Amino acid sequence: MIARRPLGATGLKVSAVALGAGRIGGPEMGQADVDRLVGAALDAGINLIDTARSYGDSEERLGSALASRRERVLLSTKVGYGVDGIADWTGACVEAGVDAALGRLCTDRIDIAHLHSCGLDLLERGDVVEALRRAVEAGKVRVAAYSGEGEALLWAIRSGAFGAVQCSVSVVDQGVLGGAMAEARRHGVGVLAKRALGNAPWRFADRPSEPDVAEAWDRWQALALDAGGMEWPELFTRFAAFAPGVSAVLIGTASEGHLRAAIEAVGNGPLGPARVGALRAAYAGVGAGWAGRV
Repeated sequence: MIARRPLGATGLKVSAVALGAGRIGGPEMGQADVDRLVGAALDAGINLIDTARSYGDSEERLGSALASRRERVLLSTKVGYGVDGIADWTGACVEAGVDAALGRLCTDRIDIAHLHSCGLDLLERGDVVEALRRAVEAGKVRVAAYSGEGEALLWAIRSGAFGAVQCSVSVVDQGVLGGAMAEARRHGVGVLAKRALGNAPWRFADRPSEPDVAEAWDRWQALALDAGGMEWPELFTRFAAFAPGVSAVLIGTASEGHLRAAIEAVGNGPLGPARVGALRAAYAGVGAGWAGRV
């Protein structure tokens, strides 16, 4: 069974491996495929699934897949945009977005609701943060959270307004380890690690065309790492899952096999100190100025 970890000081305990549901909203998957994937995740001990309004039909499909097993899972989604007739990144949009997500997910509460990568100026303006706080007070949301990077992430952690944050943590995204995540530990804020595989840059012999994957590939080339005989997916997964302060690592996949491999990797425990030290040193040598990837 997958270990469960506290989500900061929220009182929730989350499986160390969580299912990122970005891949299940597209046309390549049907409801039966989603039902099987969700069933496999729950049977393996995963109790956290992360989705978003921007993930196609992901919320609707999860709502259907979890109709008879909602109590077995913590649902995480993201709000602040994509409500017809209401301007993005307003308090009204957050309020309406929470209500719409409740309907799509066929549930009476969202366990973790993130403001989805809005900028520092919007956080400081206050209305979107306040709208999410009111949703918590109303019992529609259990934990207010923020998903993002950089100065906005630090503000969110220090503000006291959020019980959890979501940010990129991987071998090619180490910038948060000494800053934001240390702050999160001090403030009792839970951390959900996204992009744990760093877009899997080892898959490509040449620089890929997609901008975010190309950026990961550039970093990968610059780091010039040695896996030391370990498979890259396992090394990346264990690095992120056991980074200090990480509550759960989000594995975005439509494949039961990939999900099982991540669970097995985390079951193998943390990487040894020497290996972690080498990965951190390589990043410090060439990546000190690299920003967190939204």
